[in-house]
Amino acid sequence: MPQLTPAELEAFLDEPGHLLRIATVDVDGLPRSVPIWFIRQDDQILFTPRARSVFYANIKRDPRAGLSIDEDPLPYRKLSVQGSVVTVHEPGHDDEWRDLYRRIAYRYVDKEAADSYVDTTIDQPRALLALPFTGSEVKVTTWRMPLGDEDPTGIWHSRYYV
Repeated sequence: MPQLTPAELEAFLDEPGHLLRIATVDVDGLPRSVPIWFIRQDDQILFTPRARSVFYANIKRDPRAGLSIDEDPLPYRKLSVQGSVVTVHEPGHDDEWRDLYRRIAYRYVDKEAADSYVDTTIDQPRALLALPFTGSEVKVTTWRMPLGDEDPTGIWHSRYYV
């Protein structure tokens, strides 16, 4: 299956509405996957857990995480990232990055609803976290279905064929 080019990946990540699914490991060892809002900034994916969320506690205990972003319609673009989450801002410093939080919300709901959401949850501290999708410490996989005149045969990884 073809990988996304860097330009295709940027365009995909910048389209509004795609959810990020983050996978972490709970204290009891069970996996946890949570769908959340995100924004791409440079070569990193930024997201904002509430201070008391379970997945944020998991990341503080073990910063390793898996992220996936995909779409339902063709060409079924997908991104999978495994790496370590970096804390950009601890909870309680929300005023320093509130404009970015608004930009994240604008990707998912109209401006009026996003402003209302941000303004009515301003008293609930959030962290600002990032996971780079470039670098030697990060595993990144992208793929999509063939487009146009691209050959549709033999598109799966060889391990899938008997």
